[in-house]
Amino acid sequence: MPRLRHYVLGTTILLGVNQFYPEGRALAQAAHAADLPAADEQVIVTGTRDPHQTARSSVSPIQVVTAKQLAATGQSDIRDALIQLAPSMTRSDMNIGNSNMTDAISLRGLTPNQTLILVNGKRRHTTAVLSTFQGPQQGTSPVDIDLIPVSAVDHVEILQDGAAAQYGSDAIAGVVNIILKHDTRGIQAQAINGGYYAGDGFTSGESINWGTSLADRGFFDLNAEFKYMDHTARDGVDNRTGVKDNFVLGNPRQMRETIGYNMGYHITPGIELYSFSTFGHRDGESMQYYRPSTVMPSMYPYGFSPQITLGENDYSVTVGFRGTKFDWDWDVSMTYGGDSATIGMLNTENPSLIADFGSSPARFNKMMTLSNTQWTTDAGLRHAFHVPLLAAPLNFAIGAQYRYDSYHIGAGEFGAWYGAGPAADHGLSPQNASDSNRDVTAGYIDLSTQLLPKWQIDLAGRFEHYTDAGDTKTGKVSSRYDFNKYFSLRGTISNGFRAPTLAEENWSSLAVSPTGASGFLPVNSVAARQLGARPLKPERSTSFSAGFVLNPIRNLHITFDAYQITLKDRIMVGGVYNGQTAIDALNAGGFGLPPGLVASAVKAQYFSNVANTRTRGMDITASYRTDLGRYGAVDWDLAANFNQTDILKINKDGTGKDLINAQTQGYITSYTPRNKLIFGGNWHVGKWDFTAHEIRYGRATSQLEYYVGPLAYSNTQFMRYVDSPRFQTNLMIAYQINPQWRVALGANNVGNEKQRKIPKDFRYIGTAMYDYDIQQIGFNGGYYYFQVNLKL
Repeated sequence: MPRLRHYVLGTTILLGVNQFYPEGRALAQAAHAADLPAADEQVIVTGTRDPHQTARSSVSPIQVVTAKQLAATGQSDIRDALIQLAPSMTRSDMNIGNSNMTDAISLRGLTPNQTLILVNGKRRHTTAVLSTFQGPQQGTSPVDIDLIPVSAVDHVEILQDGAAAQYGSDAIAGVVNIILKHDTRGIQAQAINGGYYAGDGFTSGESINWGTSLADRGFFDLNAEFKYMDHTARDGVDNRTGVKDNFVLGNPRQMRETIGYNMGYHITPGIELYSFSTFGHRDGESMQYYRPSTVMPSMYPYGFSPQITLGENDYSVTVGFRGTKFDWDWDVSMTYGGDSATIGMLNTENPSLIADFGSSPARFNKMMTLSNTQWTTDAGLRHAFHVPLLAAPLNFAIGAQYRYDSYHIGAGEFGAWYGAGPAADHGLSPQNASDSNRDVTAGYIDLSTQLLPKWQIDLAGRFEHYTDAGDTKTGKVSSRYDFNKYFSLRGTISNGFRAPTLAEENWSSLAVSPTGASGFLPVNSVAARQLGARPLKPERSTSFSAGFVLNPIRNLHITFDAYQITLKDRIMVGGVYNGQTAIDALNAGGFGLPPGLVASAVKAQYFSNVANTRTRGMDITASYRTDLGRYGAVDWDLAANFNQTDILKINKDGTGKDLINAQTQGYITSYTPRNKLIFGGNWHVGKWDFTAHEIRYGRATSQLEYYVGPLAYSNTQFMRYVDSPRFQTNLMIAYQINPQWRVALGANNVGNEKQRKIPKDFRYIGTAMYDYDIQQIGFNGGYYYFQVNLKL
C-alpha cells in the first residue's frame, strides 16, 4: 500500500504524495475519524524537518491551535483569537495614526519584527505600513496576519524557540506557522456579529470555505471573508472645551475583504503541483484629536476632528513542485507577495493653503503611498539515511533560498505637503520619497536523528548574505531525552539575527498633534547624521532554553520550558530629540511645522541600534481530559507565560548622548505584562458545548509623560505608573442543531474589566484617560457576540 506521508523540505510543508489516491485517502479518513484526543499529538511541520515529529514529542516547545479553538474565542480575526489562546503572545491595544489598522502579534515580550510568520511553511511578506506612534511597537513593520482569511486556517503552529538557523531573519522570539485547509469536499460558513458593552464597536464577520477533490488526484480549497468593524471611543473630557469631543482612544473603523485558495494536484504519483494564494483589501478610518478653531481663517469655525484614512491591498501567491526521486524528497517553489497602501486625510484643512491661496481641500486622498514586495525562491532536498550506529534514520536536509525585497515610499499630493500640511498629519514631499531594494541569498543544512533509542538530537546551520547588511552565520542545537513515558528533558542552544528592514533604513514622516509634532528622519540622511545617527547594523541574538515534559497519569500532559534571549544592537526608534534641536532637524529634513506648537513637544527621531537586552522567562502548559460518562467530557487546559526583559547596555549616538530615554527603556522592559495565565475548559455533552476561560494579565508598568507643570513635555523626566493585574472571563454556550447547523452565544471579558485610568495630570489634553501603549487587558471593556456555523 502506498505510504501516507507528511514531511518537510526546507520551509515547505509537503502533504503526502499518495494522500489523494484511494489507499492514502482511506488512511487519511481513518485518522480523521479517530479524533485524536489532543491537537499536540498530530504531526507538526514547524521547527523540525523530521517527517514523524509531533508537538508532544518535539525537541522544542510547540503550541498547536486548531480551527475549532479559534472559532471558540468568538473572534473573527486570527490575531485576536490567538491572543486569547497563547499566553506568550501579546498585541498593542491601539496605535494612533496610519498603523492603527495593522494587526500584529508579539511573542515573549519582544517586538512584532522579532517573530517570523509563515503560511504553509513559507515566509510571509510584511506590511508596508510602519508603526510611527510611540509605544512598544513603534518602528515595526510586521506581518499583518488578519489579511489572511480566518476561514482558510486549518490550524496554527506556534514555535516558542529561536529558529533563525532554520528559517532566517526575524525568527528570534519564535515562529507562527499558519497551516491552510486542504479539504476535498464540503462547504463551511461562519457568521459572527457582536459589539461592546458600551454600545459601540459593532463588528460583523462572515466567511465561507469550499473544498473539492481534483479527480481523486488532489484538492482545491477556496475561501472568502468579509469584516466590518465600527469605531469605539473611551476618551475623557477635553480640557480645552470642557466636553467629550475626542474619539481617539479605541478601535478604528474598517472594512476588509479577503479571498484565497490552497491546492495540490499530483501530476504523477511522484510529482505534485501545489499552490496557495491570498488577496486582501482594507479601507479604514482612524480618528485623531479634536482641533478647536483657534487659528483664523478656518473652514471649521466650530472645530473639527481629522481622520486618517487607509486604502490597502495585500497579496501573495506561491507555486511549487515537490515529490520523491530515488528516495530523496525534493521541493522547488516560488513565492511573490506584497502590500501597498495609500494614506489619506479627511475632515481636515491645511492652514498654509488657506493663508497663501485662500482655500484648502477638506480631504486629501494621498498624503503618502507605501508599497513593498518580496519575491522568494526556495529549493530543498531531504533524505533519511540508515546508519547502523544510530537508533533511528539520520534525516538529512539541505537547501537554498533567494529573496528580493523592495520598498517604496511615495510623495503625497501637493496640498498634503505644502507648508504646514493638513492638521494631524504632514504629507510626504518629493524630497523625502525613496525607493530601495536588496538581494538576500541563503543556504542551510539540517540533521536530526536518535543517538540512542530515547535520545533525539537536531542540528541546523544557515548562512545568509544581504547586499545591504552583509553576511551572517547562525546555528542551532536541540536535544531531548525521554527517560520513560512519564518524563522527558529537552533543551536548545542557538544564535540568530534580524537584518534591518528596508522601512527602518529609509522611513521618513511627520505626525502633528494639537500641541506638538513627532518626526522621523531617515537614518542615513544629512539631518539625522547631524543629530548623531549611525548606519544600522543587524540585531544579533543568543538563545538558551531548557525544560521538561511530564505525563504523570493518563490524560494529563504538562510541559515546562525556561528560556533566555540575549539581543545585541537591538533596533528601535532612538535618538529622541526635542525643542529647538528637533525643530532645526525637521526643517533641514524638508518638513514644515504649523504655527502655535509647544517647542518642547516637537520631537525628531531616527532608527538606531539602541541597546543590548536580555529576556528571561518560562512557558508552562497543562491539559487534562475528564470523562463524565453519559454527561460527556471536559477538556481542561492551562497555559502560562512569565517574562522579564532587562537592558544590559544603552548605546550612544555620535555626539555621546544615550539613544533612548527612560520612557523608551520602559517600552522594552515593562509595557508588556510580567506574566499571563489562561485557564479553563470545554464541557461537551450531547449537542451542547460550554466553554469557560479565565485570563489573568500580570502587572505592566508605564513611564508617563508630564503634560502640566514645570516638567510638561519633558524628554528626560517621567512618572512610573503601575497597571495592576487584571482578570478577564470568557464564556460561550453552543448548540449543534443538526449535523449542518451550529449556533453559539458568548461574551469576552464578561466582567467588563479595563486597565487602570492614569492620573489627570498625565492625560494628554485631559482626554487620554488610559495609557494605550500598555499591552495588557485594554480599555474597550466587555464584548458580546452571536455566532452561526454551517457545514455541508
